Amino acid sequence: MRRLLTTPFTETESIVSKVRDWLRDHPDLRTVSCYSPLPGEIDLTSLLVDFTNIRWVFPRVEGSELVMHHVTDLSEDLEPGAFGIAEPKISLDPVSFHEIDAFICPGLAFDEYGGRLGRGRGFYDRMLAHARGDALKIGVCRPEQIVPDVFGEPHDIFMDEVIF
Repeated sequence: MRRLLTTPFTETESIVSKVRDWLRDHPDLRTVSCYSPLPGEIDLTSLLVDFTNIRWVFPRVEGSELVMHHVTDLSEDLEPGAFGIAEPKISLDPVSFHEIDAFICPGLAFDEYGGRLGRGRGFYDRMLAHARGDALKIGVCRPEQIVPDVFGEPHDIFMDEVIF
């Protein structure tokens, strides 16, 4: 899967459009967690411009945990962070996991049961374990990243839906 993500992908806008439609179908969402994409991941940052009614939050790595911060301007609010990923500046307001209505999550692979294979450090699983019970967990990936089974472990958090 890591090797797959280094290959060019031309259908990004199609997936962004599906996420855009999903957001339109959920007008009750007030706070949504997004991510800064690594190479090969679907870049959803254009959605911040399309959905100004949503309070967007992005993760920042602090030790072995993710801390969410409210982001309003990608060019001003993000800076290079852990693992070379753009992260919110530490000066931005932190947001409790309990305030987040939906978590949009990247991954290396997903399966038809909502299983998610991350990059091996467990950041998202630890974060999602603290989410509200009714918070939606949405995986986003390329179609080739859908596999029959990710062989999840007991601590893995399943997605409610995967958009690809």
